[in-house]
Amino acid sequence: MTNISVELPGLKLKNPLMPASGTFGFGDLPEKFNYDEMGAMVLKTTTPKEGFGNPKPQFAIYDDGVMNSVGLTNPGVDVVAGEKIPYVRKKHPDLPIIASVGGASVEDYALVAKKLDQAGANALEINISCPNVDHGGLHFGTEPDAVHDLVAAVKKEVKAPIYVKLTPNVTDIMPIAKAAKEAGTDGFSVTNTVLGLRFDIKTGKAVLGKGQGGWSGKAIMPIAIRLVYQLRQLGLPIIGMGGIETAEDVVEFMEAGASAVAVGSAHFKDALAIPHIVSQLPKVLSDLGINDINDLGGKAKI
Repeated sequence: MTNISVELPGLKLKNPLMPASGTFGFGDLPEKFNYDEMGAMVLKTTTPKEGFGNPKPQFAIYDDGVMNSVGLTNPGVDVVAGEKIPYVRKKHPDLPIIASVGGASVEDYALVAKKLDQAGANALEINISCPNVDHGGLHFGTEPDAVHDLVAAVKKEVKAPIYVKLTPNVTDIMPIAKAAKEAGTDGFSVTNTVLGLRFDIKTGKAVLGKGQGGWSGKAIMPIAIRLVYQLRQLGLPIIGMGGIETAEDVVEFMEAGASAVAVGSAHFKDALAIPHIVSQLPKVLSDLGINDINDLGGKAKI
């Protein structure tokens, strides 16, 4: 029997698949499938106070990807820590929870991380890479010194392992990743969306209410694979994401160096994307002569 379970710091996953942050809200949306079929639940990014997001329209869906500018819509950390995490924990007691941390200052991140940690999140994703806010994420994610200070501050406040979510919107991701490692991150999530802009040719206006937004989906997969391959040299676990739609995509990410993967935009095409991929994974591995998914272990080479 083919093993598809994986382990990362703070996380024992029955399979390596989870939703990208924001895909299933705070785990309280109507379930199109049993969430226990996933390896973990990743919550939408949480900030200190309630966030209302960006102007609509927030999505534009194309054949080759998705443009989005949702922003950090959330009820605030006290509601997430006091209501949302307990709800998921009660409904799915064995499902690991990864809470996503956001903010506009180092102090914001440290506060939110501490409260989500105390609420029982198994791990924390530190969202320094969201391209949809005017302050906070993108600024931190493009400055190595700022990343170092942010990660160090969060590590002082929490016991749960942290995974820094990196942005692809930089010239060289390695100085930023190295700064996060030096400050004590337990792993990485990569990649977030690529900054983009689309216009409606009939009106000449941007398709998103905010103008520019994040481009995701199959079209960014080669970018994500390259970043995973680069980051694996740092020797930390990587949650890979960016265009995953099939079991073969999962294998490619893990051969490149990912320890687990997250699926986001694929759900616009298939609401059951994760369980469908999970069901395909054992056969794909078996056809490759792999009995244990952990044997993929970054075996890809240039």
